Amino acid sequence: MLGRLFGKRGRNKVFVIGLDCAEPSLVFDRYADDLPNLSRLAAQGRYGTLETTIPAITVPAWSAMFSGRDPGELGFYGFRNRSDHSYDKMGIATGAAVQEPRIWDIASDAGKRVAVVGVPQTFPVRPVNGWLVSGFLTPSTRSKYTWPDELADEVRDAVGDYAVDVHQFRTDRKGYLLSQIQEMTERRCALVKHLLASKPWDLFVWVEIGVDRIHHGFWKYCDPAHPKYEPGNPYEQAMHDYYVYLDGQIGEMLDLLPRGTNVVVLSDHGGQPMMGGFCINEWLIRRGYLVLKEQPEGIARIEDCAVDWEHTRAWASGGYYARVFLNVQGREPQGVVPANDYDRVRNELAAELEAATDHEGKPMGTRAFRPEDVYRQVRNIPPDLIVYLGDLAWRSVGSIGHGTVHVFENDTGPDDANHAQLGMYIATGGEAPAGRAARTWRAVAPSVLSGLGMTPPDWMGTERL
Repeated sequence: MLGRLFGKRGRNKVFVIGLDCAEPSLVFDRYADDLPNLSRLAAQGRYGTLETTIPAITVPAWSAMFSGRDPGELGFYGFRNRSDHSYDKMGIATGAAVQEPRIWDIASDAGKRVAVVGVPQTFPVRPVNGWLVSGFLTPSTRSKYTWPDELADEVRDAVGDYAVDVHQFRTDRKGYLLSQIQEMTERRCALVKHLLASKPWDLFVWVEIGVDRIHHGFWKYCDPAHPKYEPGNPYEQAMHDYYVYLDGQIGEMLDLLPRGTNVVVLSDHGGQPMMGGFCINEWLIRRGYLVLKEQPEGIARIEDCAVDWEHTRAWASGGYYARVFLNVQGREPQGVVPANDYDRVRNELAAELEAATDHEGKPMGTRAFRPEDVYRQVRNIPPDLIVYLGDLAWRSVGSIGHGTVHVFENDTGPDDANHAQLGMYIATGGEAPAGRAARTWRAVAPSVLSGLGMTPPDWMGTERL
């Protein structure tokens, strides 16, 4: 089957398979013997870890990989970003936030035919030279979620009730969640196969969000390294079986490709067991950076707490990583950190965070990043620090009132996996020799454009998959 990928008829065609959160240790090692299609692609091409963006999260990672622009250049640093320098105005980075062309835009402008399915930040829908079905930030399929409009009718006829995402992946209803993920993925794979077979295309880009959802919903059930793992539980094979199913679907897709098509398989970040939650705002309170006028009754979001901004130097948002903001004079409404003292305060705070310990008093291995150190340009309003607690093994818990810094339940619902900086890639075609090698996200866009027979712009650099 896979030998047919290396002929001439499909030269200058690229099929991109995006597996959101796919973990390289699972694909290349733990599950490899049960993933014949991905394993054969890897054996006949190049494969390995793919270092993702900082932060290691769906938004902005996919848009960075597909545009060649880093999060600072794109101007968004996660799903939610500060809209201004007030204390509570945040906006969601939908597709409207992406102002740089992505690979399908560049290919469309060059006259190539494209098909795009499930890619994050493609809603609101924009025109392409071909077909597009938007990704998981789409409110629902009652919205305009396809290009052209009439493609929505074809989607319905081909696969029935299409889902852009599962309804709620942070839930204790694990049987319901598993069936949601399976049904969503079955219909998306059916749609991809339908479009592969029925549409003319030069570039096809598909991202499956189900891998991410099954990791967050089932990691503790499947990984003996997870602190909450229980042997013999009824979902012990859930992640394995999902990967096996996807591998089989990918095999069927490969059979539909013209001979010689370049195939690229990617994840936007990896996954790992979540060791616990670090209550970042509780920690800031204890260190004297964040001051409340009064303690909340019970557990509360910081947005709902009475913050004494006139005495607060820093506050933070929760998530898979922490975003820490300084309260700067002349920038925030009630700023207290003098602008000429900004660097000193930020450096001290970064050093204190990196020295933080876990619940047993052991160093966590936290890393604090300054935006200007990791991006070529810094646009819009970035966090002052992007913080990987325990190098992403611990989640950032933003709520206040826990009475402790370390917790072992997620404050936004059950979630037992965190992200990892290293995702994975497999690439066929191209000039590089087959074998295992580490790459970074910057190799993705120029590699795809090269596979289409196009010359990538110089600013994308020389790295290739």
